[in-house]
Amino acid sequence: MRWQGQKLGDVDDAALPGLENRAGVLRTVTTPEFAGMTFHEVLSKSALNHVPGASRMPFAWTINPYRGCSHACVYCFARGTHEYLDLDGGSDFDSQIVVKVNVVEVLQRELRRGSWEHETVALGTNTDPYQRAEGRYKLMPGIIETLAASGTPISILTKGTLIRRDIPLLVKAAQRVPVDVQMSIAMYDDELQKAIEPGTPSTQARLDTVRALTDAGFRVTVFLMPIMPHMTDSVEAIDTALRRIKEAGAARVIYGALHLRAGVKPWFMQWLGEFRPDLVSSYRGLYPGVSAEAPKGYRQWLAKRARPLIRLHGLDGQHEDDYPVRGTWSGTSSTRPARPSGVGGGPVRPVTSSASASTQPMLF
Repeated sequence: MRWQGQKLGDVDDAALPGLENRAGVLRTVTTPEFAGMTFHEVLSKSALNHVPGASRMPFAWTINPYRGCSHACVYCFARGTHEYLDLDGGSDFDSQIVVKVNVVEVLQRELRRGSWEHETVALGTNTDPYQRAEGRYKLMPGIIETLAASGTPISILTKGTLIRRDIPLLVKAAQRVPVDVQMSIAMYDDELQKAIEPGTPSTQARLDTVRALTDAGFRVTVFLMPIMPHMTDSVEAIDTALRRIKEAGAARVIYGALHLRAGVKPWFMQWLGEFRPDLVSSYRGLYPGVSAEAPKGYRQWLAKRARPLIRLHGLDGQHEDDYPVRGTWSGTSSTRPARPSGVGGGPVRPVTSSASASTQPMLF
């Protein structure tokens, strides 16, 4: 395993953001509670990752407390990042989880710098901060409290129902800074969801989490992504998804077609050959060679199909291709929620952390 960049005093300029400098791998942990998973506990010298200026992501800073993800989504964009550690983007990505155990302490130090300009920090842009490992390591409460105490806006995108544990903290944080909460729910067929996202909470559990967040006063966005060609793009499938999203209390939907980057395409095509071999040739035509995006014509067709249904269900909706680049988003979705029970009702102003036309949001 390529851990030389993790050794005390070593610097690896080629490492992933947040992994360039290490005070060492503390230990490798396996436990019956998380059967089949291995946690690699590391000490990080950085918590805040700066998004390169050339990126079209509409936020400038991220925090990734974990590398790898037990959600095991076959289509996950981040699979290729595991290969840097000489791990594969398949089963290793799902089961070999790097944990930055000191991320809160490092974040506290970084936010005290006079140069910090209190820009929005996005979580869930690479791997999910509320994956199963969070139940063991409990890093998110300290991250939330530290960001809010420093006056830094927070944006969270997750598939994890464990965020419900932190609703009181998020409500408290929202009294001090803008807090944006987004839930990713792409599959509304239980059989497909279990096959393609085997480590995630059920669709209904995530919809129930949307309801809990909405009842706490948050204006929740649901990412209906990825929409899968020939599997979840029918009128019936999209209509069912939007109806259930609306019933859960979400205010907004962001939708878009599947992306297949180089690091994930082999794993996805292997899965497709086992689960839906009849679609392999079609997907090879849609995503030929190194192409990561569905063809423009398909994306336009999908938008024409989805937009009337979004209006029908009374949701605010947007195709990922229509998202603004960094520096042009006007923040027009700000809102003041209902007063949460037993808590002062400060404003919760969403700060968008989705991707533009050229970049897939990192959970997908």
